[in-house]
Amino acid sequence: MLMKQAAADIAPLTGLNEQEVLRLLEVPPQAEMGDAAFPCFALAKSLKKAPAVIATEFATGLQASGIEATPAGPYVNIRFNREKLAPNLLKELGNAGFGKLQLGQGSRVVIDMSSPNIAKPFGIGHLRSTVIGAALYRLYNEAGYTSVSVNHLGDWGTQFGKQIAAYKRWGNDEALQTDPIRTSLELYVRFHDEAENDPSLEIEARDWFRKLEQGDDEAQRLWAFFVEVSMKEFNRMYERLNVKFDHTLGESFYNDKMGAVVEELKAKGLLEESDGALVVRLEDENMPPCLIIKKDGTTIYPTRDLATAVYRHEVMKADRLLYVVGGEQKLHFRQVFAVLSRMGHEWSAKCEHIPFGLMRFEGRKMSTRRGKVIFLQEVLDEAVARALQIIQEKNPNLENPQKVAEAVGVGAIVFGDLRNSRLNDVDFSLEDAVSFEGETGPYVQYTHARIQSVLAKAEEAIRVENENPMPKPNLAEGENNTVTTPSLIGDTSWALLKLLGDYPEYLEKAIHRNEPSVIAKYTIDVAQAFNRFYHAERIADAPSDVRSFRIALAERTAERLAHTLYLLGVQAPERM
Repeated sequence: MLMKQAAADIAPLTGLNEQEVLRLLEVPPQAEMGDAAFPCFALAKSLKKAPAVIATEFATGLQASGIEATPAGPYVNIRFNREKLAPNLLKELGNAGFGKLQLGQGSRVVIDMSSPNIAKPFGIGHLRSTVIGAALYRLYNEAGYTSVSVNHLGDWGTQFGKQIAAYKRWGNDEALQTDPIRTSLELYVRFHDEAENDPSLEIEARDWFRKLEQGDDEAQRLWAFFVEVSMKEFNRMYERLNVKFDHTLGESFYNDKMGAVVEELKAKGLLEESDGALVVRLEDENMPPCLIIKKDGTTIYPTRDLATAVYRHEVMKADRLLYVVGGEQKLHFRQVFAVLSRMGHEWSAKCEHIPFGLMRFEGRKMSTRRGKVIFLQEVLDEAVARALQIIQEKNPNLENPQKVAEAVGVGAIVFGDLRNSRLNDVDFSLEDAVSFEGETGPYVQYTHARIQSVLAKAEEAIRVENENPMPKPNLAEGENNTVTTPSLIGDTSWALLKLLGDYPEYLEKAIHRNEPSVIAKYTIDVAQAFNRFYHAERIADAPSDVRSFRIALAERTAERLAHTLYLLGVQAPERM
């Protein structure tokens, strides 16, 4: 917010517009240097002067306008009038609409997220797509878009032929009813183990999937059972993660929509035969052919994703399509978007793959084919148990400790993922994530709870003072009785206030990058800035003439922390 003010002040001197100046502005490395710094290197050529000379001239011009500016080599350092600007900035932070943007102007963005495979456990590896997608959903709404979340379930494909073939050979109805997900995983793993020495299994699996596509009763019955038990498991996880979907539509939903896509590809002369299969050639775009129909006549992922994209654009009225899917699918989406473009769908330019790195759990990579799965439920349970132990040690008299531990433990897992750049691989450490110290979710939650405690103490202090007013000092009795009024805005309160005012810029950056970690890191910065303020400047027992400002600053901080945690899908307990 203040940077925009600085840009408005500097722009008339430079020949640049405010946005250009804003992009050049920097935050000085030390607070004592000022609130903003403008580098003059970029203007040296156009003004035909040395950057240091330009800096001196600009500083003189800004000072003439009543702005405190000093040249520092090739930079102009700017210092704002704290006492003048702080009350208005604090008031602005209290406005209900503060921070909300209108970048989207109501346009619809459909976000494909989570997308677990039926008959597989909801493992820790599914966490990234789920929580990144949910955060983007909230962030886009905050930025003026209409977000639509879609859980694109993996409920079709040759994996079901394998699952059915394994069940038919080795399935146990009692075990399947007792623990359907673990039993299904064991069958799937056994299939791949046995298939290494028995090639007939792969043929059997393809036959079962062909039967499933043709509507075979037994194949349909088993498929429906796997879908039902899987959804019960998934919905338990979504409830704990506080994730909801506007639409839950599996790949099977698009079965009757793929034919039209295939016919359109044929009509436009885009399909070619290759070794018995039908493909769209993409060699001129440095990509291998996109497989549409396999040689056995069955469909494949690209076919369904083409039909899915058309449906989302035409029926869901999407202006943009985002696919929050792992980075290993980069080529797949490049192919799908390229085929859509060749079909003449200009809106394909608004389709975007939002990739993310792999998640390893303390060094271990997950794989359902080999049974190396870490169940998300078990991770959440362990995180909650650790959080409960810490909470009971810190505050044994806390009401509803189990409820608070659930919020802290689950929040620790979610925040622990989102604070990482989505493109980076994550080696997740449960111990680090649940820590109440460092750049963690519990640290931010604890800071929010600390502010609530501070505000309660301040309210009590004001009540006591009102009941027992102190006599005002007699300032006419001489110098020995002079009262010194502390500065309204200290260094730490000013730093915190500026950071709170910068929230819209962080939100805009998060949207442009499709990067929730921008908001997670901002949230950590705010929590750290408040704690520095808390330790440096008295709040609850401050002199009355500065206390109201500091209380209001604490209130605005709590509101911003609670809101940014909400955007990330993390609760903000009042007490911890």
